[in-house]
Amino acid sequence: MKSFEYERAGSVADATKAAAVDGATIIAGGTNLIDLMKLEVMSPDTLVDINRLDLHDISVDEHGGLRIGALVTNSALAANEIVRRDYEVLARALLAGASGQLRNKATTGGNLLQRTRCAYFYDTAMPCNKRAPGTGCQARDGFNRILAVLGTSDHCIATHPSDMAVAMMALDASVEVQASDGDLRTIALGDLYCLPGSTPEIETVLAAGDLITAVTLPKPKGGRHIYRKVRDRSSYAFALVSVAAVVKMNDNEIEDIALAFGGLAPKPWRNPSVEGALKGQVPSPELFDEAADILLANATGYGANDFKIPLTRRTLKAVLKAATEANQ
Repeated sequence: MKSFEYERAGSVADATKAAAVDGATIIAGGTNLIDLMKLEVMSPDTLVDINRLDLHDISVDEHGGLRIGALVTNSALAANEIVRRDYEVLARALLAGASGQLRNKATTGGNLLQRTRCAYFYDTAMPCNKRAPGTGCQARDGFNRILAVLGTSDHCIATHPSDMAVAMMALDASVEVQASDGDLRTIALGDLYCLPGSTPEIETVLAAGDLITAVTLPKPKGGRHIYRKVRDRSSYAFALVSVAAVVKMNDNEIEDIALAFGGLAPKPWRNPSVEGALKGQVPSPELFDEAADILLANATGYGANDFKIPLTRRTLKAVLKAATEANQ
């Protein structure tokens, strides 16, 4: 690990100004950043510690939604009574991620911004456009079993690793961001992430000095909440495919539905056309096949990850069957 300076921020304004300096990186739980620094995938000149900031609260907002401070740990969020009662898909996703020890340290803001686990991104001896722009993407023709089949480009096929972000995508989450000049803005979670295109090193729309201060969830949707994660082992493994579903039935029809997917793309994936095909319809195997066809219309495997396409179809159909039967 290369040497670095350490700075402890006393306020959000101090943190954003310090983080805006070239070579500075914010640290909270550090569960991903420290690993990347040890491997010299990331070598910040300065770490800006934000752990003393007042961003640890979970509260109901004036619209009946939930406001989650960026420093709320994954363990605290999963255990929160309101989350368990009204946003069950989020609690389930959090408990499906990492290990108990990591969840005790990992923060809400940091979880959203964790970086891909692509083996070539982590190996500084190998070409990787995300780590070193212009060097190439070894994963396309290499070991790509856990990598993306949707939203990829010729430059990168990395996946986003977060379980929490997938559930939050299904819940229509937004992030509150403060810039180094004091500007405050709210970004829909789906707009936070960038697809790789020709610039896979640009992963989010955040600029230097931007700090996520909170995540907000709208008023609870009700209905059946399911988080299904398919992985190589039962714990401490990233998703090969995951599905977050919030489904509300009206008699025997699907009144409302939100679906988000993990393990498939460089960002938590949501396709409104899939939901549109299901909404207002009577559940059936044929309908579920149609939804899977829409989701996977542009899916591309790269050899070792070809299996993800039929696996996604089976997983989606199983989730839809469970969600609609449970509500009838």
